[in-house]
Amino acid sequence: MGQKRFTKDHEWIKVEGQSGTVGITQFAQGQLGDIVFVEVPTAGKVVKAGGEAAVVESVKAASEVYSPVSGTVKEGNAALPLAPETVNSDPEGAGWFFKIEIADAKELDGLMDQAAYDKFVAELSA
Repeated sequence: MGQKRFTKDHEWIKVEGQSGTVGITQFAQGQLGDIVFVEVPTAGKVVKAGGEAAVVESVKAASEVYSPVSGTVKEGNAALPLAPETVNSDPEGAGWFFKIEIADAKELDGLMDQAAYDKFVAELSA
C-alpha cells in the first residue's frame, strides 16, 4: 500500500514508487457539501506543486484542486465528470482526481502524514 501525504489545502497524494494518485480529503468534501461538477486534468498536463490541477464545484462553492507535487499527469479520473458525487461518497478512494508522475520526490517531504494532517484538521475545527 502506498503512503498517503496531505497538503494544507486538503489534497491527498498516495505515493507508489515515482507515481501518485491525488484527490481531496474527507474534510474538504465535507466543507464543500454536495459536489455537482468536477473537471479533471488530461494526461500529459504538466503541473507544479501548489499549482491548479483540477476544479470541483459544489452547491456552495467552486474550488481549485492543487497538485501536491510537481510532475506530469498520467491520467485524469474519467468517471468523475459523469458521477461527481463520488467525491462525496468516497473522497479518498474511488473519488480520486488524477494520477501523476512525480518529478521531484523531495517535494513529498514538505507534506503532512496522516497524524500531522489529523492534528491540523482538529486545530481548524477547534
